[in-house]
Amino acid sequence: METVELQKHFFQFLKSKIPDHVSFVEEIADLLEISTDSSYRRIRGEKPISFEEIQKLCRKFQISIDQILSLDTNSTVFYGQWLNSENFDFEKYLKDMHLQLATILGADSKIMYYEAKDIPPFHHFQFTELANFKYFFWMKTILSYPDFSKTHYEESNLKEPITKTGSEIIKTYIKIPSVEIWSDETINSTIHQIEFYKDSGIFRKKESIEVIYRDLLSLVNHIEQQAETGVKFLHGQSPNGNEENFNLYFNEVFLGHNTILVDAGISKTVFINHGVLNYMITRDKNFCDATKKSFDNTMRKSSLISNVNEKERHRFFDLLRKKIEAKIN
Repeated sequence: METVELQKHFFQFLKSKIPDHVSFVEEIADLLEISTDSSYRRIRGEKPISFEEIQKLCRKFQISIDQILSLDTNSTVFYGQWLNSENFDFEKYLKDMHLQLATILGADSKIMYYEAKDIPPFHHFQFTELANFKYFFWMKTILSYPDFSKTHYEESNLKEPITKTGSEIIKTYIKIPSVEIWSDETINSTIHQIEFYKDSGIFRKKESIEVIYRDLLSLVNHIEQQAETGVKFLHGQSPNGNEENFNLYFNEVFLGHNTILVDAGISKTVFINHGVLNYMITRDKNFCDATKKSFDNTMRKSSLISNVNEKERHRFFDLLRKKIEAKIN
């Protein structure tokens, strides 16, 4: 490919990474600290871009130059922020999650695939006690957050950011067409976490445990309602008037990871869960295409239980409910 054509291809690729309502020319001009005219000339290939400018653009749009140049280096570049007790900001974590979803929603063509070894975190935000417990567990046990080291569950209060930003997260997520693949083990980690804290004396009141389990049961029932209609909608509301945008698969074999694939037509992005709270992210074409094939293979070996297959759908959700009700009883 000629140098000019390669540069134009580079900018076309970058343009696919921003929402349609954002001015691409102005975005480039602001980033490179140049005029809009100079930005236009670079985009059209009339003025060469420097290595320093390429570095800035790749860092901003979080892409690999190997990917742009179609270099077969037999490697895949991932990026992501690794969270720990020193750098974790709970509210910022939620806002970043919402920003990722809003970017996906802004694409002309989009579908999100989610292989759910654990419950997708977006669903928690409609059930305040359950969401409060999950994030308390992550901060106390996963991150060893100092402020939570000697804290009992009843003394925690993460409900304000959950109610504020969490509600925006779920409102955005229900608008994104998605495919979720669950197994009857998808709720197991949440149950194990509750039981671990019960046995460790982290709960002061038995009633606190029951409230969390009741929220988990409400979440399962709500997922079932969405699967029945094939529509994502807010808990307590009606699916009427919403487009069908939810496919749920029941996998009886094994789901190894919490993996997300976002297919935006001209580009794909893969998010791989790592260390509970972290996500490794890549837009490497070969890796994303291979991940899509893996999802297709998993779906072929799973049962579609949304909008069809009522008997199998009832069997699946009955399995989940029995696990929760056994703990409540």
